[in-house]
Amino acid sequence: MAHENAETLYGALSPVVAALGLELVDVELSASTVRVTVEREGGIDLDSLAAANRAISDALDGIDPLPDRYTLEVSSPGLERRLRTPAHFAKAMGEVVSVRLRPGDGETRRIQGTVTAADERAVTLEGPEVPGGARRVEYDVIERARTVFEWGAKPPLPPKRAKGHKSREKARTP
Repeated sequence: MAHENAETLYGALSPVVAALGLELVDVELSASTVRVTVEREGGIDLDSLAAANRAISDALDGIDPLPDRYTLEVSSPGLERRLRTPAHFAKAMGEVVSVRLRPGDGETRRIQGTVTAADERAVTLEGPEVPGGARRVEYDVIERARTVFEWGAKPPLPPKRAKGHKSREKARTP
């Protein structure tokens, strides 16, 4: 039931968020919380999140998504974001993801690899940590999935100056 309500809310809130120049990524309902995740190409700032919060709150006033009081949380996906729909996996093409499979779907329960394909039924992961180098995983056997933020190489430190070395400039007279 919560899944269907979330899908209904997703459809209702998509145009509200789009009117602000944002993309609705996900809507999640729990007992007393409505979590809405939005993003924009190039990133999202606090002013945009605040505007989205106001617009979504106004829209929810007419929808009444939960029978009792609830808390609205509007946020960006962050560096490591959950993947729940085929569209989420398709958007993560070329990114490293971590997937936890449901119990009973083989010996391997966790797979980490790069998304190389995603369609309406499954995602394909490739990489050295994927059993056999590559694996197609049906969405219905995925318990949880998220992107994995990989820290890049640290930028080089600026060269140190030798001790006692002072930069001197000659004063020029006009």
